[in-house]
Amino acid sequence: MYDHQQYIRKVEVKREAVPSFHTYPFNLPCIKNLHDLPLHPKVTYIVGENGMGKSTLLEAIAIAYGFNSEGGSFNFNFSTFDTHSQLDHYIKLIKGVEKPKDGFFLRAETFYNLATNIEELDKEPGGGRIIDSFGGLSLHEQSHGESFFAAFMNRFWGNGVYILDEPEAAISPLRQLSMISRMHELIHHHSQFIIATHSPILMAYPDSIIYELTENGIQETTLEETNHYKIMKHFFEDKERLLFHLFK
Repeated sequence: MYDHQQYIRKVEVKREAVPSFHTYPFNLPCIKNLHDLPLHPKVTYIVGENGMGKSTLLEAIAIAYGFNSEGGSFNFNFSTFDTHSQLDHYIKLIKGVEKPKDGFFLRAETFYNLATNIEELDKEPGGGRIIDSFGGLSLHEQSHGESFFAAFMNRFWGNGVYILDEPEAAISPLRQLSMISRMHELIHHHSQFIIATHSPILMAYPDSIIYELTENGIQETTLEETNHYKIMKHFFEDKERLLFHLFK
């Protein structure tokens, strides 16, 4: 699976430095039982139920790689609020021999703050407009889904590391399919994705690895074996029966 040219090969937990595995975030099962996590050279998915630590782990990887905790490229350093965990201090990223020419941390939760920062920077005199690399139209003048999709489709240039935190929260199923198509193009331009998601659609990229976070820790799985896929499949195959039991 591994490619010596991939940007991030593995995530290691510096367990000897952890002050206590009984306090947050080290008491999360995905961290408490984790020594190292190999990443796929193309796409790594981190999935699981709410509260399992998907965003916490993804955020730590992003910060450890040099991204701003609220998102953006390597050049963004704004901070609207400082609520991220200290997990990034206790992980080590094992990198490949090549450095990316591009990179972006895109998270639905703080995308509004990123859009605001872009507008503030573009008001400053001198230099080009940052918004032009996002499609040219103010992100605040579009719906949340439209602006999020515009950032993904326009700002990701290839030869980069792209970390996405629950992108499906902002976009429709049709746009999710478009995202997979764009991902495929970027992967052919030597890009690596790390994605935390609940969406079986976004999990469907074939050349990838899926890690599911549970109460027992992290396990490698397939799309068809994830709880997300099973629930959606069960719902659409027999929704009347499922709704009957839910409403009973």
